[in-house]
Amino acid sequence: MAYLASMTTSEMATVLAWHDALNERDFDTLVRLSSDDIEVGDANGAAQGHTALLEWAQSAGIKAEPGRMYVHDGVVVVEQQVTSADGQTTPMASAFRVVQDHVTSVFRHPDLESALAATDLTEEDLMG
Repeated sequence: MAYLASMTTSEMATVLAWHDALNERDFDTLVRLSSDDIEVGDANGAAQGHTALLEWAQSAGIKAEPGRMYVHDGVVVVEQQVTSADGQTTPMASAFRVVQDHVTSVFRHPDLESALAATDLTEEDLMG
């Protein structure tokens, strides 16, 4: 079980570092934390690769403050307060897949419930 706990901690640390890089507009670190074929998407579609990630991160101009985190089997769902460039704050959630300390996909959801439903995670996966 210790191995499993360290994997969960590692996945959470990767996702938190990814948020920090996004919020600080540290695009070099954001790319380093992401797999070459990262998939970035939402209900409107998805794109793949570092170029797509950078285009989204640079144009979005958002800050995403992580809240509660749910983790199971390499999937991390994060409840977020997302602040847009114009200062509007909206509750959202994102589902990350983390493999070997790299984010391989991130999908934005309008709320925590839809992110949990899309990933089959439940309240039992909440990290304390």
